[in-house]
Amino acid sequence: MAQKGGVQLDRETFSCSICLDLLKHPVTIACGHSYCMNCIKTHWDKEDEKKLYSCPQCKETFTPRPVLVKNTMLADLVEELKKTGLQAAPADHCYAGAEDVACDVCTGRRLKALKSCLVCLASYCKEHLQHHFNSPAFDNHKLVDPSNQLQENICSRHDELMMIFCRNDQQCICYLCLMDEHKSHDTVSAAAERAERQRDLEGSRLNIQQRILNRENNLKLLHQEVEALNLSADETVEHSQQIFTELIRLMERRRSGVKQQVRSQQKTEVSRVKELQEKLEQEITELKKNDAELKKISQTEGLNQFLHNFSSLSPLSESTDSSTDSIDSSSINLRPLSYFEDVTDAVSEIGDELEDVLGDKWTNILLMVTEVDVLLPQAEPKTRAGFLRYACEITLDPNTANRQLSLSDGNRKATFMKDHQFYFSHPDRFNECLQVLSRESLTGRCYWEVEWRGGGVEVAVAYENISRKGQGDDSGFGWNDKSWALRCKSKCSNLWVNKVHTPASAPQSSIVGVYLDHSAGILSFYSVSDTMTLLHRVQTTFTQPLYAGLCLLYSSGNTAELCKLK
Repeated sequence: MAQKGGVQLDRETFSCSICLDLLKHPVTIACGHSYCMNCIKTHWDKEDEKKLYSCPQCKETFTPRPVLVKNTMLADLVEELKKTGLQAAPADHCYAGAEDVACDVCTGRRLKALKSCLVCLASYCKEHLQHHFNSPAFDNHKLVDPSNQLQENICSRHDELMMIFCRNDQQCICYLCLMDEHKSHDTVSAAAERAERQRDLEGSRLNIQQRILNRENNLKLLHQEVEALNLSADETVEHSQQIFTELIRLMERRRSGVKQQVRSQQKTEVSRVKELQEKLEQEITELKKNDAELKKISQTEGLNQFLHNFSSLSPLSESTDSSTDSIDSSSINLRPLSYFEDVTDAVSEIGDELEDVLGDKWTNILLMVTEVDVLLPQAEPKTRAGFLRYACEITLDPNTANRQLSLSDGNRKATFMKDHQFYFSHPDRFNECLQVLSRESLTGRCYWEVEWRGGGVEVAVAYENISRKGQGDDSGFGWNDKSWALRCKSKCSNLWVNKVHTPASAPQSSIVGVYLDHSAGILSFYSVSDTMTLLHRVQTTFTQPLYAGLCLLYSSGNTAELCKLK
C-alpha cells in the first residue's frame, strides 16, 4: 500500500513532528497539522498558564483549549502502512534541487527545508528544525511552508525585521522606521493588521459565497421554471388539440346528421309527390276517356238514341269526382320554392354564431398566451418617472378605519380625531390601533405615494388576515409577520418588521414613495423630493396579496393622504 496508485510515501509523511516517530493515536488540530495525541497534550499542558494554545509547527493559536479527537482514518492508514512496510525515501529525494528551498544550516550538500521561520528568516530541514520544537526560546517563532522570499520581510534601509504595518502608507516597516519617517503615522503590528484584513477577507468571502449560493438557487429556480413552462405548454397544446379535434368531430357528426336528415326528408316528400302525380295521371286518363264518350254521345243524330245515351251519362260523369280517391285541385297548396331554405338559414345562423364566439374567444385565448410571463427579475426604477409607470390608484376602506380616523377626499385622506367618528360596526375594523387598510389588493408591480403631516405616521403594507382586535402584536403594523411598516416622524424614520426596527439610511421628506414588486418579494420605501432617495428596502417572499396601510400616531392634526398620481 505504500506505493498504491504510484505514489511513494516515506516515514516522515506519517511521523509526529514533536516526537519524530510514527504517529500514535493521531489527532488533527484545527490548522490541519497532525500529532500523536500524547505529544500535543504534553505540549499544551505547558501552555495552560497562558490559556493560549498553539500549533508547534505553524504557531497558530487557539482558545479555549481544543478538544482532541482521534483521526481514525489516519490511524488506520498508519497501521496499514506498518503492515506493508514504509519505503525509505531515496537519498536524492532528501536533497534540495534547483527548484527547492534548501536548509540554511546544512553544510555541503544541503537538504530540503521542511519549514521556514519568519522570525529567524531562515529555512530548516527536519533535523535542524527540532530546536524550534524542543526549546521554549522558539515558542513565539512563526513556522510556515518553505519559502525563498524571506528577505522580503527585512527592511532594505535598516536591515531589520519588518513587524509593523503603517496604515498611512499601507506598507510594512521595521521598528527603526517607526522612530523615523513614520513617527506620527497610524501603526499597528503586522500580525494584527493581517488578522484584521484576514477577517475582512473572510467576511468578503462569506459575502461572495452567499451571493454564489443565491445565484445557484436562482439558477435552480430558473431551471425549474423552464421545466414547468415546457410542461405547461406541452399539456396546453395537447389539451387544446384534444378539444379542437373533438369539436371537429362534433361538427362533422352534425354536418353528416343534417345531410342525412335532409336527404331522408327529401326522399319522403318526393315519394309523396310522385304518388300524387300517379293518381293525377290516372284521373286525367279516366277523364279523357269520359270526355271521348261524352263527345261520342253529343254527336248522336237520332233523338231517341241521344236521350237514351244521355240518361246513362250522369252516373258516368259523377263517378270520377265522387270517388274517394279523387284529388281535389284545391287541396294541393303549392308554396314558393323555399322547401329547405329554413334549414339553410338555421345552419347559417349557427355558423355566424360560431364565428362570433370563436372570434371573441379566440382573441381572449391569444391574449392569454401573450400574457404568459415568467416574471424574471427586473431592475428597480431609478427615477420618479420610472416609478410612475407602475402607479396605481388606491383608496382607503372605511370598513377597516379605526373610529378615531376621519376619511375624506374620496377616501384617500385619513385624519386623527380626538372624538370617535360614526361608523357602522364591521368585523374588518381596527378597534384599537389607529390604522386603516386600502380597499384594493396589491399584486405584481405597484407604486404609490403618501404625503403626511403632523407628529408622525406609519406607511405600511399588510396581509388581509392581519388581526383587527386590540393593540397587541398581532394587529399593529410592523409588529408581526403579516405587515411591514415605515414609521415617519419629524426628524427620523424607522422600518419595523416583526417587532425589529432599523433606522433609515437617509433623511426623509414629507412624501414617501412605496414600490412593491410582489412576485420578486421586493418592498422599497423612498423619500420623494427632487430625487428619489432610498430609505429602506425589504427582500422577502410574499405569500398573499398585500393591502396598503396607514397608521396615525396619537397626535392632534396628524394626517396622511394617498397622492393622486394619474
